[in-house]
Amino acid sequence: METRKFDMHVHTMEGSPDSSVSIMECVKILKEKGYGGMLVTDHNSYKGYEAMTFSEKQNLGDFVVLRGIEYDTFGSGHMLIIMPEGKIPKGLYHRGLPLATVLRIVHENGGIIGPAHPCGEPFLSFYSTGFWFKQKDLRSKIMEEFDFLEGYNACEVPDNNLKARKAAAFYKKPMTAGSDSHKADCVGLGWTDLPSDIKCEDDLIRYIKTKPDIYIGGRFYGKSTKEKLGKANHFLVYGFFYYNKAQNLAHQLIRVAKRHNNFDPGEKL
Repeated sequence: METRKFDMHVHTMEGSPDSSVSIMECVKILKEKGYGGMLVTDHNSYKGYEAMTFSEKQNLGDFVVLRGIEYDTFGSGHMLIIMPEGKIPKGLYHRGLPLATVLRIVHENGGIIGPAHPCGEPFLSFYSTGFWFKQKDLRSKIMEEFDFLEGYNACEVPDNNLKARKAAAFYKKPMTAGSDSHKADCVGLGWTDLPSDIKCEDDLIRYIKTKPDIYIGGRFYGKSTKEKLGKANHFLVYGFFYYNKAQNLAHQLIRVAKRHNNFDPGEKL
């Protein structure tokens, strides 16, 4: 079977406030490296993918740009989500929903979901959050509901990626890999070999659901913010934790207010 490399975790400046590379610059870099496509996974947003103009999409040639999202759950870390073509459930526009709710929304609408950098930093990663770390039995049940795991993330240290691959092997889950790039020199440092006939989200979803043995690889990116900060990065992580909780509370209050005023609680904010 003929395969092509995909970077399955890419952030763009149009959709992620912490990224400095545009979506078309990502395309250019990956094309130059011989990649066949990428998955756009902006933080709680589809704006990066939506920023491509019609003419830009027409000029992609054989290069495939897939629409995804890195969703920030309440208390369970970041999740990579791919929904069928043209289908985005209203709930995914609300960051901070509980993982059980997100799993239900994704699967009821035909999508697939898996934890990003599952063994990475606290509050950002499924295996590293306090609740899931302690509740091993419940964690195992949730793991069964995931469609895949990110087995390699170029911004994670090798030991964390090794733990992720062991988890995927134990639960017999397909793996993806990506750069988690926020800067140009990181784009393409993680890759997933996918069949050449994958041209859209529906193709990818069908393929992942067959539970294939996917070849992944990558090279560690040592210039990420957390690597530069060293131990000081703990302050950034905990700062993000409190920021995230504030954002979650704000969105929850908005949802409650809309329900009381007879609005659709799933309405896009």
